[in-house]
Amino acid sequence: KYYPPDFDPAKIPKLKLPKDRQYVVRLMAPFNMRCKTCGEYIYKGKKFNARKETVQNEVYLGLPIFRFYIKCTRCLAEITFKTDPENTDYTMEHGATRNFQAEKLLEEEEKRMQKEREEEELNNPMKVLENRTKDSKLEMEVLENLQELKELNQRQANVDFEAMLKQYKEYEEEQKRKEQE
Repeated sequence: KYYPPDFDPAKIPKLKLPKDRQYVVRLMAPFNMRCKTCGEYIYKGKKFNARKETVQNEVYLGLPIFRFYIKCTRCLAEITFKTDPENTDYTMEHGATRNFQAEKLLEEEEKRMQKEREEEELNNPMKVLENRTKDSKLEMEVLENLQELKELNQRQANVDFEAMLKQYKEYEEEQKRKEQE
């Protein structure tokens, strides 16, 4: 290309793009969901052409939060969800309900119980001792049960090779006798 000697790149006008500009992206549904208008199930991994925008005035530790707009495959109703970097997940906004959250709820409950236990132990040294003894008792019971299961399996799986060989020899003799007859 030819650039004239008096060319100044600073004089070229910049494009003024809006902050909330939407891009069309191809994405997969990040979780199983069900459309609120028609009841269509949209499974995790279903591909969509989606509109993506940066959510204004929402940032988590400097990370921008994105909102995605997709359309239901049956009724074409709009479904929106956005990123949730705090929990490394997505949050459903509207248009559908999220399915199969049992595992997530169970993990949250487990975390909450662990947090309560740690707070309790911080304030009460006797509680620390009680919890330790409970844990050790539970561990001992588990080990005893495992040992019992191992012994039970060994008793049931005890193979007598001599009896097997004797039975096979009898079978062979029976076959030979039948052939001779």
